[in-house]
Amino acid sequence: MAAFPILITLLALTLLLFLNISPCLCDPRATEAALVCTNRTAAQSDRQVYVANFLAAMDAITPLIGRQGYGGVVNGTGNNTVYAFGQCMKDLSQTDCNLCIAQCKTQILRCLPFQKLTTGGKLFYDGCYLRYDDYMFFNESLGFGDKSVCGANDFTGNQSLFGSNVRELVRVLDVGGNRNGGFFTGNVSRGNLTVYGLAQCWELVNGTGCQRCLADSVSKINSCPPKDEGRVLNTGCYMRYSTQKFFDNSSSTPAPAGNGGGSRRVAIILGTTFSAVALLLIVAFVTFFSRRKAIKRRIAKKRLGVFLQTVNKSKLNISYETLEKATNYFNSSNKLGQGGSGSVYKGILPNGQAVAVKRLFFHTTQWVDHFFNEVNLISDIHHKNLVQLLGCSITGPESLLVYEYVPNGSVHDHIFGKSNAPPLTWEERRKIILGTAEGLAFLHEESKLRIIHRDIKLSNVLLDDDFSPKIADFGLARLFPEDESHISTAIAGTLGYMAPEYVVRGKLTEKADVYSFGVLLIEVVCRRKNTSHSDSSFSILQKIWNCYGSKSLGEAVDPTLQGKFNEEEASRLLQIGLLCVQASGELRPAMSVVVKMLNNEHEIPEPSQPPFLNSNSEEISPLMKRGGSPYFQSDSYTQSSGNEMTESFMEPR
Repeated sequence: MAAFPILITLLALTLLLFLNISPCLCDPRATEAALVCTNRTAAQSDRQVYVANFLAAMDAITPLIGRQGYGGVVNGTGNNTVYAFGQCMKDLSQTDCNLCIAQCKTQILRCLPFQKLTTGGKLFYDGCYLRYDDYMFFNESLGFGDKSVCGANDFTGNQSLFGSNVRELVRVLDVGGNRNGGFFTGNVSRGNLTVYGLAQCWELVNGTGCQRCLADSVSKINSCPPKDEGRVLNTGCYMRYSTQKFFDNSSSTPAPAGNGGGSRRVAIILGTTFSAVALLLIVAFVTFFSRRKAIKRRIAKKRLGVFLQTVNKSKLNISYETLEKATNYFNSSNKLGQGGSGSVYKGILPNGQAVAVKRLFFHTTQWVDHFFNEVNLISDIHHKNLVQLLGCSITGPESLLVYEYVPNGSVHDHIFGKSNAPPLTWEERRKIILGTAEGLAFLHEESKLRIIHRDIKLSNVLLDDDFSPKIADFGLARLFPEDESHISTAIAGTLGYMAPEYVVRGKLTEKADVYSFGVLLIEVVCRRKNTSHSDSSFSILQKIWNCYGSKSLGEAVDPTLQGKFNEEEASRLLQIGLLCVQASGELRPAMSVVVKMLNNEHEIPEPSQPPFLNSNSEEISPLMKRGGSPYFQSDSYTQSSGNEMTESFMEPR
């Protein structure tokens, strides 16, 4: 513990040094726009560990930004976990990006006061952005400290025209940013008056979050005119306008005469400062890091055991560098999609084989469990309706899983996602339903391990060249002991697909997968989501149950098929779906029986009522209206109220 007071003293001396450094005016992209520190502080006993994790995160983020222009890092465990993210503006040259981030890393230390250790801060420069915090914020679009920063001077010309041009410009930035992957620059020229602007969303903010952030930026920045410059500094994005062209200046505009050495002077100052900080921190933390490293080695050895050695020596092991190159360094053009467990990229291995690489960003317990869960459970399982795991990487900065490449995307893409895609034919839908049932029957009853998937849904069923289905994403799967009638576990899955006994009591059997399959079957046939939100009149289960009661199941089939289906067969499928979603798990058929029903090899009994239905009205039971639950999150990343990643989560629709 003696190292921590030394660290604070050294930081104080260092801060006194660089706080007196004047910013370089020759490069406006390295000019600070705002620093926002949280009001949360670390406990006295945790400060040494938190600072060490903070420094390690800052160190790890630099090469990521240097390689791809942005980077997200998670370092530490429990309450001492530090999440860090940094990104440069996409028009900035790599040299200026490196300079901007280096200056950011120096200045963000101002959020570490000497008496109280602040656990979060974000720093906006005109060329880059850096943030750290003690919780998972990567997909946040709006948050603490969001604000507009208007220029000091009023525009001296036609203010009415100026205001009109600014309003038109930010509208263009909003539209362009959403259409152009979260980054857009432009200008509006009317009446011999030009206004320039830039908008950028941070890389880990999803499309919906980017749209929300830019829309909020437009409303904020419109309050700045008649000021000649304005910025909006939001959690998920940055927007700026100015009467001077400020973007792309590092690569297109030479430094003004007499100031050519400005950038070099800043680089020298920053280099000297960082060298001094590094030397002092090494002295202060050498004992701490040695001890921490030994502890980590013991934990890793206990946790991974023989598995780590087995993977390293097996055919599953693929080097991180090989997968980086295969995906063109995880280039956004190769991104296939993103879910709750990470992003997936298409890659081409050196032998020419196309693969899908899942990139698990976060090294908290949940994501480590997810990684080893997939490798342990499915690496030796082979079935035509299961996505094949080809390998993994556990030696690089991130955990990577490598799967066979399935070219036609997910069933969700074709049912709900791709507006320009032709609707699936009846034959294709029947093939999807039957193949998914066969894959689940294999997991439950035929493989050497008895496995419950726990997250069967449209987006986790992929389609190959001939639209045969392949079940994917086994991160939530559980091994089901042969001698157990059920297992009790924390709730995990997707609202609308989870069986009632699992939601209410955490009671998990293979019948939870049967329920999810029933929902999937009904969605594929009807092309309508099984909503579980209070703003819908009634769920698709209610509709199908009503149609079954009135003997009109054919009316529920997707109208885009335009009658090109066998109505008797469709009614049989929907009746099987109702059997799978019965409220009582004991009444649901096993998946092997479902396969026989689908192949007309087994009688289809009469179903009982699905759960969450009020027989006197068309309302969904309040049980599924969980928007206020701490386990119901609005994004793919889920955390408990203690800011620790947990397995107990339900992913929204």
